Amino acid sequence: MKTIKILATVLSLFAVLNSCSNSPKKTEKTKLVTTKYASEVIPFFDHWNLILGDGSNAGVANKYEHPDYFYTQTDKTGDWVVFKAPNAGDTHGTSNNCRTELAQLKKWSAETPAKLSASLKVMNVSATGDARVAASYSVVVGQIHSADGHENEPLKIFYKKFPGHTLGSVFWHYEINTSGDDNSKRWDYSSAVWGNDFSTVGSAESTYPQEPEDGIALGEEFSYEIEVKEDGIMYLTFTSKGHETVSFTKNLIESDYLTKEDLPLQTQKLFVTIGQDGTERSNAYSEEGLFFKLGAYNQTNGKSPEVNKNWCSAAETFNGDLKKQYETGNYTEVWFKKASIVVSDKSISNQGYFTKND
Repeated sequence: MKTIKILATVLSLFAVLNSCSNSPKKTEKTKLVTTKYASEVIPFFDHWNLILGDGSNAGVANKYEHPDYFYTQTDKTGDWVVFKAPNAGDTHGTSNNCRTELAQLKKWSAETPAKLSASLKVMNVSATGDARVAASYSVVVGQIHSADGHENEPLKIFYKKFPGHTLGSVFWHYEINTSGDDNSKRWDYSSAVWGNDFSTVGSAESTYPQEPEDGIALGEEFSYEIEVKEDGIMYLTFTSKGHETVSFTKNLIESDYLTKEDLPLQTQKLFVTIGQDGTERSNAYSEEGLFFKLGAYNQTNGKSPEVNKNWCSAAETFNGDLKKQYETGNYTEVWFKKASIVVSDKSISNQGYFTKND
């Protein structure tokens, strides 16, 4: 009887084991991690080449990302394209400043219909810099650049925020297209959108001006629209929820600055004092190829203000150590949510072009 019970137990165990061996194996479901590229968030990258914050040319950025400079981010409002650039590193061309920025492939004249629109928010500007230097703590988020002649810039759109302030300023610049062969006398004229213009600086290296009452905070969304029409007039419109919509016009083919007497008071205070007192050619930018730029062009660098009190910030750079700059807030970061570009078929060229100066 005992032998029969043992045999029955063995047979039962064999049946169980055999049953398990014939059962389908359970497999764990693998969660697929997919990358949402910038070109899937804002599908217009066929029109641009991308320069990275290490000075390299990434080319057309379709299905492209770089973990240090260019990638996507999602928050409660949706998907964003992130442009990030340190205070110091390898710069593009002869510029003093690092950028992660798109440069439009197609050139067009100042009498060609062209439009660039963007919605963005600035997430960080440099934590250090000399408060007396106008460019400290600022980033350029949109441009029109010349591809010819002196390669100057009829438009630069800035965001700037001093340390300790909650609100920063948005302003834009017109840079003269200097007459003659000497471009060292060129200067910018700044117009405030929300907050202050470029000329508002600190009274000492670490003494900041009063915080603007109508400024824009880090992380606060705003939009710009740049439109150039066939008559050579540039139209700018800036919008942001809770802020007044602000508009400007500027003639790109007829200069307002033909003589030294035409220089604005702001220019006399900022630029003439350091020898930048040039005049502009009468037809301004009318005979030059222009192109749009968009991204994060960091205006804060580690050079001494003794070189140029408007553009050399004396900021912390850790000798170009990227990790340390990012850890200590010595970088700029801009998120774009939407952007679009339209340029007439009258454009000059489809060839890629990169400025050697700025």
